[in-house]
Amino acid sequence: MKLINTVDAVGHVLCHDLTQIIPGVVKDAAFRKGHIVTEEDIPVLLSMGKEHLYVWEKREGILHEDEAAEILADLCFNDNMHKTAPKEGKIELIADTDGLLKVDTERLNKVNSLGEMMIASRHGNFCVKKGDKLAATRIIPLVIEEEKMQAAKEAAFGGKILTLLPLKHRKAGIVTTGTEVYTGRIKDAFGPAIMEKLKEYDVEILGQTILDDKPEGISACIMDYISKGADMILCTGGMSVDPDDTTPTAIKATGADIVSYGAPVLPGAMFLLAYLGDIPIMGLPGCVMYAKRTIFDLVLPRVLAGEKLEKEDLSNYGEGGLCLNCNVCTFPNCGFGK
Repeated sequence: MKLINTVDAVGHVLCHDLTQIIPGVVKDAAFRKGHIVTEEDIPVLLSMGKEHLYVWEKREGILHEDEAAEILADLCFNDNMHKTAPKEGKIELIADTDGLLKVDTERLNKVNSLGEMMIASRHGNFCVKKGDKLAATRIIPLVIEEEKMQAAKEAAFGGKILTLLPLKHRKAGIVTTGTEVYTGRIKDAFGPAIMEKLKEYDVEILGQTILDDKPEGISACIMDYISKGADMILCTGGMSVDPDDTTPTAIKATGADIVSYGAPVLPGAMFLLAYLGDIPIMGLPGCVMYAKRTIFDLVLPRVLAGEKLEKEDLSNYGEGGLCLNCNVCTFPNCGFGK
């Protein structure tokens, strides 16, 4: 680039977008990168406060901001998303489908730590809708050395920074336990709460069975739903540490591998996650019945995206795992689970 007086810029090629801001009217690029300045442009440029202009002088080993933003976008770009055209040196990545966004935090941090460049993304492990903005990329200066962009490629080597996983269709069986519900002394409130949450997703409910607290009956019911084609089991009730709360025992008796009984999330500390082969079995604590958002809201989308969670995945929810129970719930646009 070289800096010249605007009045001398006729015939020169702009090397970056020039934004015009008129409060309450417009904030957009009045002149795009690559525009050849004309005589008529000079008064407009001066009215925008542009006494001097950077014009493009292409040199070996130096990349323009648009070229650099494209490189950064390619480090993120993956299936089920598309890139926008460069605008003011920035490229955005947009979701092409509903799904679960995954972010490779380690690679993202490596690139951002190099300096003079940036990738800003949404939080990973949350659902997005088709058309949602996923990330944006740009460099800080107007031009950058090609070798620095090569370092960014090396920092992200081995995988893409972003992944968008479409949610899968699931068939769920709901197993509700509790002698007080089974005998009709109290009305079941768990089933309606769970079904309402599942409406947000492509989940087919095979049925809900209400049982007493006998573990052998609970185990048999779980296996029966699986034999009927369920690929997800939700167990409600009997998840505390009281002696007559036998749901965790019953889940284990099916032969399922217990990933974790307990999670650093409130509401939801008594959550249980297990897998019988690839079939997730979740033991849902009582908070899911009445709280607006709980650990179930954090884990369910990941399960529906086909992830097989490990204990570390649940342990990592500690920071951000405290729901503030706001009067007006804005989840997921809040700090819960982040």
